[in-house]
Amino acid sequence: MSHKIVFLDRETLDANVRTPNFPHDYKEYAQTSQDEVVERLSGADICITNKVPLREAALKQLPEIKLIAVAATGTDVIDKAYTSTNGITVSNIRNYAFNTLPEHVFALLFALRRNLVNYHNSVQHGRWGYANQFCYFDYPIYDIAGSTLGIIGYGALGKEIEKRALALGMKVLINDVASGPNIVDLATILRESDVVTLNLPLTPHTKNMISVKELAAMKKSACIINTARGGIVDEAALAEALRKGVIAGAGFDVLTAEPPKNGNILLDPTIPNLIITPHVAWASKEAMQVLADQLIDNIDAFVAGSPRNIVTA
Repeated sequence: MSHKIVFLDRETLDANVRTPNFPHDYKEYAQTSQDEVVERLSGADICITNKVPLREAALKQLPEIKLIAVAATGTDVIDKAYTSTNGITVSNIRNYAFNTLPEHVFALLFALRRNLVNYHNSVQHGRWGYANQFCYFDYPIYDIAGSTLGIIGYGALGKEIEKRALALGMKVLINDVASGPNIVDLATILRESDVVTLNLPLTPHTKNMISVKELAAMKKSACIINTARGGIVDEAALAEALRKGVIAGAGFDVLTAEPPKNGNILLDPTIPNLIITPHVAWASKEAMQVLADQLIDNIDAFVAGSPRNIVTA
């Protein structure tokens, strides 16, 4: 039996995608708009998507779809209530960003705690040339060693971040949906951490879990980092907190709408001490190849009758 595979947004993956180990017809598109989904998936039984949403309205018109292979860990673009009740298997990618995402977290952490962006920009604008001494102290610099890192979300990536933090001499506090001997409550994380990092999925429970009240509970010298999903932090509340000096800084790799075609409140360049990167924490060359290989492994396993990395509603 031959299978028809369609990759809806191939340009989201800068890696070699190997050929599956079964008879198939393969078609890929660099990108796919919402109104092109049904036409392009017509007759396909395997769909690969990274960020193209697949909702009930489209899936109802695609009765041959049997597998949606998500080329990412997050599956919020899939209507899992529909797939789970209509015999459509959903698979995702796991444990591929074990180096790249934690390294991005610490790149943001170092940049914020040492005020690298502010110092770089001030030098570029000639500030150093007007200094009275060999250096100047316009922006506070804090040691990483001895500081406290609060990790909210203690899955595989949270554990990798913890390993690196301990190697740097940081104290680590952990908050997670699962209970355990080392888990502390959110209030403790916010009150005691010098840096808070978010590493959990976007769900109805986690949407805007960090807002005005939570930001006000943090130290004025603290920073928050989000490499998980946009929407976990109330973006308007964060912008206001940074403008008013409620917290010292923030590093975000994610926004509520990506790409931000219609702008975003956090893209205002006048917001102080905010670093935004374009959802690339996951995207080292090495990690993308691991992802691409696992993507095809998931498809091969499904066709062989032993599906893996299954996501349920």
